[in-house]
Amino acid sequence: MQTSVTTIERFILDQEDRYPEATGELSNLLYDIALAAKIIAAAIRRAGLVNILGKQGAQNVQGEDQQKLDVLANETIKNCLKHTGRVCVMGSEEDEDIIPVPPESAVGKYAVLFDPLDGSSNLDVNSAVGTIFSIHRRVSMEGRGTAADVLQPGCQQVSAGYVMYGSSTMLVYTTGQGAHGFTLDPTIGEFLLSHERIITPRVGKYYSVNESNFGRWDRGVQAAVRGLKGDIAEGVPPKNSRYIGSLVADFHRNLIAGGVFLYPSDSKNPDGKLRLLYEASPMAFIAEQAEGSATDGMNRILDIVPDRLHQRTPLVIGSREDVGFVADTIRRVSSSARVSGGVTSPAL
Repeated sequence: MQTSVTTIERFILDQEDRYPEATGELSNLLYDIALAAKIIAAAIRRAGLVNILGKQGAQNVQGEDQQKLDVLANETIKNCLKHTGRVCVMGSEEDEDIIPVPPESAVGKYAVLFDPLDGSSNLDVNSAVGTIFSIHRRVSMEGRGTAADVLQPGCQQVSAGYVMYGSSTMLVYTTGQGAHGFTLDPTIGEFLLSHERIITPRVGKYYSVNESNFGRWDRGVQAAVRGLKGDIAEGVPPKNSRYIGSLVADFHRNLIAGGVFLYPSDSKNPDGKLRLLYEASPMAFIAEQAEGSATDGMNRILDIVPDRLHQRTPLVIGSREDVGFVADTIRRVSSSARVSGGVTSPAL
């Protein structure tokens, strides 16, 4: 009988012990997020029984229909963080502006951004959804936190992670010392270490993209996706298509098994559709810590300096060589079009 287990608390403490200057504040903040994840996981498990599935009847700041669990998850995370004294300001995909800590609460040294329930449109069909979070050290010198504390490039994150609510609940996070995964044991209510130091394959088995948008992509993206299918002789080995429509679920499968996820810009969404701060940057931090890669098609995601809270970006993320192939193909097609005086607009 296996009795030796490592809880997320013990693992974080062990990592903290390697750094004499550590104060424990970041560790406690990660525990706060893990607690929020447990509460959200419990709500999702009983969602169909307590009438909290379905639409809320309102739209979020992105103009998307809010699910009832979107609201529950958003409020749960805010309530788990705002009174701890570890946070100075928050940003949520569901809120239009930054979220200051209450006046009666102590102000901490971290800024937290989160997508409370990624892929929530999948809830009514019982598919996997997730939570994504990003943590920065505050840069403002005083007060209760400002927009500057959250408008930082991804390379300045001190931690990032996601929680996937599926057949089991799994939390994956990094503090810049590798990416590590923990699975929730509901019988004891603890996240237990299940995937220490995740390394994603350099070349993957899968590609994940919404191909219904194919006609709206530019020629470079179209050529890259054809190459992922094996239609280009000098390309990467042919891959199988897998697409759930939840970034967390698609990314997690590709992280473990190897593959590439794409959500490129198109004629309908010229700036891309995914959010830089809540989705792309935290996932890019994890991908790079797992020896993968993340770009906006050509440029490194973690180098992008945001200028607004809900900024969007194209995203290509996953196995290093697959992401590189997509970038190289887009550059080659774009260069050919410039030389010939043509354009890379969609071929309709």
